[in-house]
Amino acid sequence: MSKNLLEGKRGIIFGALDDKSIAWKVAQVCKNEGATFTLTNAPIALRMGKINDLAAACNTIVIPADATNVEDLENLFKQSIDHLSGKIDFVLHSIGMSPNVRKKQDYTSLNYDWFQKTLDISALSFHKVLQTAFKLDALNEWASVLGLSYIAAQKTFPGYGDMAEAKSTLESIARSFGYHYGIKKKIRINTVSQSPTITTAGSGVSGFDVFYEYADKLSPLGNADAQSCAEFCAALFSDYTKMITMQNLYHDGGFSSMGMSDAIIEMMRE
Repeated sequence: MSKNLLEGKRGIIFGALDDKSIAWKVAQVCKNEGATFTLTNAPIALRMGKINDLAAACNTIVIPADATNVEDLENLFKQSIDHLSGKIDFVLHSIGMSPNVRKKQDYTSLNYDWFQKTLDISALSFHKVLQTAFKLDALNEWASVLGLSYIAAQKTFPGYGDMAEAKSTLESIARSFGYHYGIKKKIRINTVSQSPTITTAGSGVSGFDVFYEYADKLSPLGNADAQSCAEFCAALFSDYTKMITMQNLYHDGGFSSMGMSDAIIEMMRE
C-alpha cells in the first residue's frame, strides 16, 4: 500500500532490463510512492530488454545512455531535468557486467582488457554519474544516490570473479564522493548490499542456484527478494533517511552477520 514516501520527488533509474531486474521493481515502487523519474540503460541493453513496457506503465520516457560515457551522462541529466521540470532528488545505479564472468574466465587467468571493462562498467560508471551530476549541479539538496552492491566486496565467492573488485571499488566511491557531496551539497551517497537475487544478470554467475539455496538457509530471514530491495531503496530515497550517507547497507536477511545455521548443519548431514 502506498504511503506517498516520494511524493513530488524526481529521479533517474539506471539498469532496468526486464521484470526480474531490481531496477524494474524500484521503478514500480517509486511510481507507486508518488515519484516521477526517467529510465535509462545502455543502447545494447535497450535492444535486449523490455524497458519501453516499463516506461509506458510508469508514464515516463527512456533516455539511452552508456554510463561509461560522460557525454551520454551529461545529456541524460540535462534531458531528465527538462522532462521532469526540475533538478533530481534520487538516482539508482543498478549497473554491473563482467566479460570475464560471462565467458567463464577463471579468476587466476583473467583477461585484463575484460577486467578493465568490468571496472569501467560496474564501478567507474558510478563515479562518472556522480561527477557529471556534481559538475552540472543536477541534484537537489538532500538528494539520495544509491548503488547496488554485493557482499563479495568483503568476502570471497569464487564464482563472482572480478566483479568482487568492482563492487569493492563501487563502495569506496560511495564513501569518497559521499564526503564531498555531503559537505558541499547536503546530498547522501550509499550502497545497498543485496541478497543473491534471481535476476537475468545474477543467474549467469556460476553455481548461482546452489549458492542461492545456501544463502537462504543461512540467513535467519531468508533471502531478501527484489521487491523488498526495491522498497528498501524507496525508503532510502525518502526524507526519512536524510542522515544516512557513506554507508554500505546490508539488505540480506541477516546473511552478512551469520557464521553457521541449524539449517546448514542439517543440510550437511543429509
